[in-house]
Amino acid sequence: MKKYLKTISILLLLAFTAVQAPDVQAQCPMCRMSAESNLKSGGSAGKGLNTGILYMLAMPYLLVGTLGYIWWRNRKKEDLDIDELRPSAEQMN
Repeated sequence: MKKYLKTISILLLLAFTAVQAPDVQAQCPMCRMSAESNLKSGGSAGKGLNTGILYMLAMPYLLVGTLGYIWWRNRKKEDLDIDELRPSAEQMN
């Protein structure tokens, strides 16, 4: 039960954080000026700039999270295998 409560709490926290997050301006001043001048002159190069920057920012976190999950899953399997190999109290008698 505690496991489910912890998972639900984390998911709710992430959901509230995503909802409350303001529009992120993740551009350097030079990129921002270039994108604004492009948009003013009728271009469309600046529309996806923020999304691209945030995408590149998220990739390292996703990679580390995936590797951490794989490590945790394999570690959990090793612990279960070790427990199966240990003799129980009934087998020792």
